[in-house]
Amino acid sequence: MSFSQAWLTRESLRFRLRALKARFRDQTAEFAIIRRHLRPGDIACDIGANKGSFIPWLSRWCASGRVVAFEPQPEFARRLAEVCRATGLDNVTVEAKAVYSHSGQQELFVPAGHSPGASLTHKAAEARSFTTLSVPVVALDDYFDAGERVALLKIDVEGAELGVFKGAERILRQHAPLLVFECENRHLAPGTVNDVFCYLETLGYQGSFISGDQVLPIVGFDAAVHQRQDGEWFWKRKDYCNNFVFRRASGTLAGAG
Repeated sequence: MSFSQAWLTRESLRFRLRALKARFRDQTAEFAIIRRHLRPGDIACDIGANKGSFIPWLSRWCASGRVVAFEPQPEFARRLAEVCRATGLDNVTVEAKAVYSHSGQQELFVPAGHSPGASLTHKAAEARSFTTLSVPVVALDDYFDAGERVALLKIDVEGAELGVFKGAERILRQHAPLLVFECENRHLAPGTVNDVFCYLETLGYQGSFISGDQVLPIVGFDAAVHQRQDGEWFWKRKDYCNNFVFRRASGTLAGAG
């Protein structure tokens, strides 16, 4: 199949349409922040890449740099790698791995009928039915050499956020990447979103949360209000907030610890 033919396949068209919807409809604030931050030559990570709606934009904005997409579900990873090749995203590497606090193997819980909700945490087991997969996991500090400057971590890992950050502590201290991530109390047990925020603050990070198209200081976030858990499908309410952006505070250098 020629490049022009591959570009026009159904999978390729759907891939690009998802990317357009993500940037210009669903996550406009996050994309605006990422666009201002990334530079040609940067390294960006998409952790929990799923179907890859961030990937075309990260690939473009990093230009001569590279994008590493981590997706532990083998079929999703395979499809994502194929569509990246088909659409000429040559600076994208797809890793069929989960990211966590350590490297090795671990069970991934995949709720029936909702594979985007797959998680390394036992909260996923609360679904009525689920399957488990033994998947490779990797700590980012093991994956990247000390000299590789990672500029962005985009994270969607359904409750494993703190594990991802702890496995990237060296990177967070040395290179202060921008952090754009989902985090919800409903996925965290034990623990809360505040545990994640506090950990990042010990490393010199300051946070914001996304409410609609507004970026607001984290001091104004109240899980009892912004992640209220009442009613069916409560996480789909327009006033439900689960997207966060953390940056290293200006002039702050986190020590080696």
